[in-house]
Amino acid sequence: MEPIQIAMVIALIISVIIHEMAHGYAANWLGDPTARLAGRLSANPLVHIDPLMSVILPGLLVLSGSPILFGAAKPVPYNPYNLSNQKWGEAIVAFAGPAANIVIAVVFALIIRSANILSLSDSFVQLAFSIIILNIFLAFFNLVPIPPLDGSKIFPRFLPHSLAMKYEGFRRTLERNVGLAFALVIILFVVVLADPLYQVTFWLAKALIGA
Repeated sequence: MEPIQIAMVIALIISVIIHEMAHGYAANWLGDPTARLAGRLSANPLVHIDPLMSVILPGLLVLSGSPILFGAAKPVPYNPYNLSNQKWGEAIVAFAGPAANIVIAVVFALIIRSANILSLSDSFVQLAFSIIILNIFLAFFNLVPIPPLDGSKIFPRFLPHSLAMKYEGFRRTLERNVGLAFALVIILFVVVLADPLYQVTFWLAKALIGA
């Protein structure tokens, strides 16, 4: 691997860990201590890393020359019945992860905007821009309303009650069939979402840095 590829894999691992920690902190803030008691609010990356999704998959994508870098950390456990806000609590916990990725993107955009003041090298600016794209992509991808993605816990809160109940049944079915859920997500991404998601991600990344 080239140094910048190694740096991007490390950036991905850190980004998905922060994403999951944000879920845990949001749940803890809303009264559910499950993640805290499980040690998942720790900054120790070892408690969050999933060997397959955090290391092997991103590494294989880089080595294969894939234009897309993707991965995930271990999902943070939480109990929705412990949340103080029963109507919006689960949606808030779900949204916290993508929101954390947007914050990371904004931070690196501010760094790029200060590149001249900070005397940053072109290679670092390139890396920072790639990290912005990565985190915007992670945020938008996770907001797709297909289980087990975060959007599946947010979307039903905006539906009429009857439709929300039907969607919850669909969600529970896919959550019991993880393989089917991931297959559906991958097919939907490859067939429908890949190009528009990349276009929006790249446009927003350029807008953030003022390009």
